[in-house]
Order: sequence, then structure tokens, then C-alpha cells
Amino acid sequence: MPESMTGYGLAEGSVSGGRLQVEIRSVNHRHFATNLKLCTPLQSLEPDLRTRLRERIARGHVTLSVRWVEHPERWNATRVNLERAREVIDALTELKNTMSLPGEIDLGFVARQPDVFSVPTPDEIEVDSDAVFEVVDGAVTELVAMREREGAALGREVTGLLQDLASEVEKVEARAPQRLAAERDRLRRSVSELLNGRQLDEGRMSQEIALIADKLDITEELVRLRSHIDSCGHALASSEPIGRKLTFLGQEMLREINTIGSKANDAAITQAVIAMKGTVEKLREQLENIE
Repeated sequence: MPESMTGYGLAEGSVSGGRLQVEIRSVNHRHFATNLKLCTPLQSLEPDLRTRLRERIARGHVTLSVRWVEHPERWNATRVNLERAREVIDALTELKNTMSLPGEIDLGFVARQPDVFSVPTPDEIEVDSDAVFEVVDGAVTELVAMREREGAALGREVTGLLQDLASEVEKVEARAPQRLAAERDRLRRSVSELLNGRQLDEGRMSQEIALIADKLDITEELVRLRSHIDSCGHALASSEPIGRKLTFLGQEMLREINTIGSKANDAAITQAVIAMKGTVEKLREQLENIE
């Protein structure tokens, strides 16, 4: 079953006493690429997060955004540096005694001194990494589920286009022998008109017809084209990432169709070739979305 490269997932969960929200999106890309938007306390988890994403997503450009819906209360808690406060009080006491200054040491003055009170810096904050990974995994699960649903729809669309393509191939296969017979008859008429009643050299005529038949023969191209169509069908039934393989097959199908068109020399086959080119272009557009 093919999987789309387009998807979206959202999850929330409790982490370290707060509430974390994870949003993840993926779009088309030739390879696997990530863009992680993490707040400072979570940036140390970036390598592990990339690894976890790579384990579940084979291809596509993935954007992961993590934000706090509710910050852990203890992160905003004010901390008192008792050692620093003692240093300030001791210094004030020494100043008062040495200089014989009046007055009492004021709590408000001590509290206003640098580093007596502080809040944790981002580098000092610790988070429960397992809880973070659990929320991320929830968002990724939603993303993968959406990619699978989109992939199923793409699979049905691609299967329909392959059937349309096979139908046009049948028309060309049915028309090819008639085209050669028509070309043989046309050549005979042309030569007879040129001879103007003189004897026709059947041996030479047969040789010329054989050369023309070989030049216009499209059997190999039709066989390869059918093989590519069948290979696409088999790939769609695979559980492995198939996007690159299908893209390659799409290119090869177009190559065979162009060769058939260059050899056509027949209105009916030319019309079928035009239809096949249109179908392959639609097919390639859809294949660009498959992982």
C-alpha cells in the first residue's frame, strides 16, 4: 500500500508538570529532511528526535514544532541564594561597624542586590525526555495515519491511470498490424503508378516492404511499456517505500511512448500516443506525492 508524503499530526501531553504540544507536518521531498523548532530546554533532544522521525518516515520534508501550552510551575519559581544574601549582609555589617554608621540592615535593600533572588535559566531546566518522546510519538502516529489514508487514495488514482494507459496500449497493439498492411498497400500503389504498366519486381518489393516493416515495428516498445505498467501495479501492492521506483518507471514509460510516437506514421496510433502521454503526465504528478 503506497504512503503519501503529505501529512499532519498534533498531540499534547503532560511533561515535567507542564503541558507540551507537538505539531508535525510533512510535504514532498526527494529525500528525508527535517526542520525542528524546539524551545531551549528541549534543544538537547534534537539528535534523538531526528532519529525517531527517521525510523518512521522514509521520505519527505518534515517540520516538527514543539511549544509549551502550560509551562511547568517550578520553572517560574523564584529561588533565593542564601550564600549570596549572607555575603551582602556580612559586607553591610562590616561597613556599618568599620565606619560607625547608624541604622539597621534592611531586608528590602538586601533583596534588591544582584543574584540574591533568581529564576532558572533555560540551560538549567531539566525535562523528562521520555515524556517528551511520548508526545512526539503521538503526533507522528497521527501524521503516519494521515499519510496512509492519503496514500490509499493516491493508490486508487494511480491504479485507474494505469488501467487507462493499458487500454490505450491495447488499441495500439490492435492497430499495429493493420498499419503495416496499409503501408504495404500504399507502397505497392505508389510503385505501380511509377512503373506505369511495366512489370513489378516482386523480390525487390518484398525487400523494401521488409525494411519498412522493420523500421516501423513497435513490438519491443509495446512489450517494455506493458512491463513497466505491470511493474507499477506490483509496486503498489508493496509495503516498502516505492516513490523513487515509480518515478523511474514513469520516466521509462514516457520514453517508450515517445519512441512509439516517432515510429507511428498512423493517425490512429498517433491519437493513442497523445492520450498515453497525457495519462503518463497525470500519473507522474501523482507519483511525486508517493513516499
